[in-house]
Amino acid sequence: MASDSLRALLPDLAPWRASVDFRRLWFSGLISNFGSFLTFVALPVQLKELTGSAAAVGAIGAVEVVPLVVFGLYGGALADALDKRTLIVWTEAGQGLLSAALLVNALLPEPAVWPLYVVAGLSAVLYSVQRPAMDSLWPRIVAHEHLPAAASLNSLRWTVGGVAGPAVAGIVVAYAGLGWAYGADALTFFVSLALVVRIASSPAAHEAAKPSLRAIAEGARYAWGRKELLGTYAVDLAAMFLAMPLAVLPFLADELDAEWSLGLMYASVPAGSMLVSLTSGWTARVHRHGRAVVVSAALWGVAIAGAGLVGNVWLALLCLTFAGGCDMVSGIFRGAMWNQTIPDELRGRLAGIELLSYSVGPTVGQVRSGGFAAWLGVRTSVWSGGVLCVGAVGLLALCLPGLMRYDVRTDEHAARLREQRAAAPVTGT
Repeated sequence: MASDSLRALLPDLAPWRASVDFRRLWFSGLISNFGSFLTFVALPVQLKELTGSAAAVGAIGAVEVVPLVVFGLYGGALADALDKRTLIVWTEAGQGLLSAALLVNALLPEPAVWPLYVVAGLSAVLYSVQRPAMDSLWPRIVAHEHLPAAASLNSLRWTVGGVAGPAVAGIVVAYAGLGWAYGADALTFFVSLALVVRIASSPAAHEAAKPSLRAIAEGARYAWGRKELLGTYAVDLAAMFLAMPLAVLPFLADELDAEWSLGLMYASVPAGSMLVSLTSGWTARVHRHGRAVVVSAALWGVAIAGAGLVGNVWLALLCLTFAGGCDMVSGIFRGAMWNQTIPDELRGRLAGIELLSYSVGPTVGQVRSGGFAAWLGVRTSVWSGGVLCVGAVGLLALCLPGLMRYDVRTDEHAARLREQRAAAPVTGT
């Protein structure tokens, strides 16, 4: 009985066993995510060293937000109109070259500040083009009934890199230097690329529209007509904009007299996410995905508020870890709603809109947290963001009852897509 209960908690490995392309993409993402988290820690640390300004660190988000908005939407249209594998391969190679540029700048006798912002902006462009292609590819290489399990495994892939990357980055930056972090990131992209080129091609659907403003508008109209989908975007955007404290973590570590804890702070949110991913078997038994998104987003805000209010670094780390777990629960059920209800010919464009919620929110949130920290203080910036998040999520839940009513067993869009996928082949198996 105990062993059965344990197995029910463990991740479902069915997508991994059934699809070789899923395995290749999973390992590719694991490797490149690890490297990206090295840079994720090294870049704000370098800016802090060069400028000493929380606002300057938070300005990374201002540089990234326009590319995320523009190229996220256009990247979604490209993903529907072009071969998805081709987009992934070229953007992965571009990210590796940008990491190499950061390495060159770090090795200069006097590193410049402006290349950090330029690379951050260009990296946002490549990420915005790649992510819709990646998100719209999963349903083609994974059986429809395995999509929730695939979402959990993909989350696990991200969290493993998110835990190991920042933890290693804190040590590497402190004892070896920024150049080693950037160099390792560049290497991981090219190792990842060797795996990505081996996946099967994934051409556009016959009925897919050519990339254009009209095609983007068509995707936006579809999203607007699906209020339960709109709710997932709005809830995540509010939570990330109001309660994403990553830009001020270097300063929070200083305020708590625990500079040594910076790597742990960056790793704690992914660590919480990983704990949920490793015990995600229970998610298959949840059918009201909208309610799960709302509750977990509100608890994220509570946890972030706690991280700003406590004065002990270990309690702050515990709050950040709990926040990461809540964010992962929200992400699993958002992904399940998207993947199980959006038609294939619109999936890229809807993935571009999704990108705005889970990428623009944290990006602009860095600007908010950095600005509040400069104005009101670091800890006030953190706890006030959490409180505002709880209020915003509650208001959205009241305004979007369709999100709270959503049930995958009875939703008409989910039923229609189940029928379509039952008659369609799965590639890359």
